[in-house]
Amino acid sequence: MAPQMIFVNLPVKDLDASKAFFEKLGYSFNPQFSDDTAACLVISDTIFAMLLTEKKFKEFTAPGKEISDATKATEVLITLSADSREKADELADAALAAGGTPAKEPMDMGFMYGRSFTDLDGHHWEVFWMDPAADQG
Repeated sequence: MAPQMIFVNLPVKDLDASKAFFEKLGYSFNPQFSDDTAACLVISDTIFAMLLTEKKFKEFTAPGKEISDATKATEVLITLSADSREKADELADAALAAGGTPAKEPMDMGFMYGRSFTDLDGHHWEVFWMDPAADQG
């Protein structure tokens, strides 16, 4: 059985600016699923974020339902794992350097460490590392 994939769909105000933001974080896009209204952000072999213009995003929602303004309300927390504390810091620092903003203070529980940021449209991203040797029982 093939691994299950996830496609997170996010509305964006400026598709080109959003693509440039995520490229600065080291991500690429799958051109097969991208055009002038959508960009398929490749996070891993099984995780993708579809960055959709607001007009395109509305085509997938119920009629009359408004798009959340992620700069004013939290509609979702997108959380990614990192291979180390340093990798979590690298991704968060790259996001801040690319124009993102801190979403909250770093979290450090010893066995688990995380950083967060908001992208150009205010979507809340978390990146965390958890010590694989820590007893989770």
